[in-house]
Amino acid sequence: MKHNWFKYIRPYLPYFIIGPLCMIIEVIGEVVMPRLQAYIINTAIADGLTVGRSLLAMLGMIGMAVLMMAGGVGGSYFGAKAAVNFAGDLRRDIFRKVQSFSFANIDKFSTGSLVTRMTNDVTQLQNFVNMMLRMAIRAPGMLIAGLVMAITLQPSLSAIFAVSVPVLVCAISFIIFSSFSKFSAVQKKVDALNSTVQENVTNVRVVKSFTREDFEIEKFGKANLDLRNTSMGAMKIVIFMSPVMTLVMNVTVLCIIFFGSRIVLNPVLGMKPGDLSAFITYATQILSSLMSVSMLFMVTSRALASAKRIGEVLDEVPDITDDGAQRYVLGADGKPLVGEDGKPVELTVQRGEIEFKNVTFRYYKNSADPVLSDISLKIPAKSVVGIVGSTGCGKTTLVSLIARLYDADSGEVLVDGVNVRDYSIYNLREGIGMVLQNNTLFSGTVAENLRWGDENASDEEVIAAAESAQADKFVSSFKDGYETMIDQGGTNVSGGQKQRLCIARALLKKPKVLILDDSTSAVDTATEAQIRTAFRNELADSTKIIIAQRISSVKDADMIIVMNEGKIAGIGTHDELLAENEPYQEIYYSQNDSERKEAGK
Repeated sequence: MKHNWFKYIRPYLPYFIIGPLCMIIEVIGEVVMPRLQAYIINTAIADGLTVGRSLLAMLGMIGMAVLMMAGGVGGSYFGAKAAVNFAGDLRRDIFRKVQSFSFANIDKFSTGSLVTRMTNDVTQLQNFVNMMLRMAIRAPGMLIAGLVMAITLQPSLSAIFAVSVPVLVCAISFIIFSSFSKFSAVQKKVDALNSTVQENVTNVRVVKSFTREDFEIEKFGKANLDLRNTSMGAMKIVIFMSPVMTLVMNVTVLCIIFFGSRIVLNPVLGMKPGDLSAFITYATQILSSLMSVSMLFMVTSRALASAKRIGEVLDEVPDITDDGAQRYVLGADGKPLVGEDGKPVELTVQRGEIEFKNVTFRYYKNSADPVLSDISLKIPAKSVVGIVGSTGCGKTTLVSLIARLYDADSGEVLVDGVNVRDYSIYNLREGIGMVLQNNTLFSGTVAENLRWGDENASDEEVIAAAESAQADKFVSSFKDGYETMIDQGGTNVSGGQKQRLCIARALLKKPKVLILDDSTSAVDTATEAQIRTAFRNELADSTKIIIAQRISSVKDADMIIVMNEGKIAGIGTHDELLAENEPYQEIYYSQNDSERKEAGK
């Protein structure tokens, strides 16, 4: 699928038209100016230029210069306006497209690469559009008009261009085609550098705690050196363009002066000194325009590399969409029920009952061993469910399927008896609150972060949610309270504080299904007990799924699911599993060594 680039031009089509038209005015001035200059020189030599006629000619040149300035300024203004708006819309669409990606789609692109494509690559296209609008008409126009004027002045002398222009075209073509692949390589190196920087800044606390600054500096140095060397490889070819251009231009001018002076001195050919001066100006314009055209191609080659990378993101098809979803509550006749407002009633999560039917899932579809294998279980609505198991056994993957962060390869995941694929993604996820392993906060105030759960929540509701998550006490101790600014990634709060803020955010959402993925690991057991009590009281009508490493976190759950190597190894209450489930016993006794010794007596 090829992306429709014209959609970014259509809204600003007047700018795309007016800009080049303004440049045509400048081209006309550039072409006429040497003729006026030639007129002054020729008239002065032949007849002697009077003050009146001199002023008239000079006023004509000044008027033409003002007209050229107006055209140049207009072309630059409308070109910049078109380019900036083009880039802004493009950047917006890339960001929106990334927001529609599933985890599987995002896995195809590194974070650093997506940042580069949204910034550096879009800037390359913005520069390309700006240069195209300013030079696409001006440079070819000057080239053609200059050739016509030069041939009109002296056809025989114009034969010099039959040699210089093809030589320059061949040299420039070689440079452009040689550099194209290298510009693509440069953008990939920019990706790698951005990824290195982002990883270091995001994990700066880990770097410092392990005193790995020197390692990170060396790692950045390698990426930076790699980018520098690759950039130099591309630029070494490009830097030849200016010397080659200057050489050809100087040789051409020398040839024109040499042969032109002979023509001027030959009374039979009758070329005037002013015409020779104009011819030299036209020659300079022709070769300069040719260089401008070559630079246009150079920018185009780099822009094409960036456009390809941007197109890969825009053309990426999200693998989790609302396509094929039922979306609406169906009546007995199989047609959507209509609400009091006259609109079809959309499917929403009402009770929070969850069921897995023979679910199998692989992250890599060609992998022989699935991450989840033939999972079947039913979680009653409003129940508290714990999930335990060794690291990598599939606990997080299992709950990710409920909110369709991934889709099962086979089998069904049902919420309230409805396949999750039949809900709209928005309605499904709106009914599910998740506190993931990696607790993420965003730059903004504490209150703004909490209102991710409910953007319309009152201050009282925000505080109540924080109190339930045991976060109000430390937030209130901040100088600015709930208006305290959180740094990007929440680096100015501790791990335990971050977890409690994320829990408060989920509580404020009041979801029908609340999923906590090892989200209390950084808080003490007393605080964790208070949070669990809040869950029971504040979310009594919600289904609560708690993934935990500590048995104490799920000991009082209505049902505990034990997972092992992507399969369910046992389901029951704490007492039932402790009595007869070996994997659960191993986890429990490894955390309670004194009871292990007692049990062994």
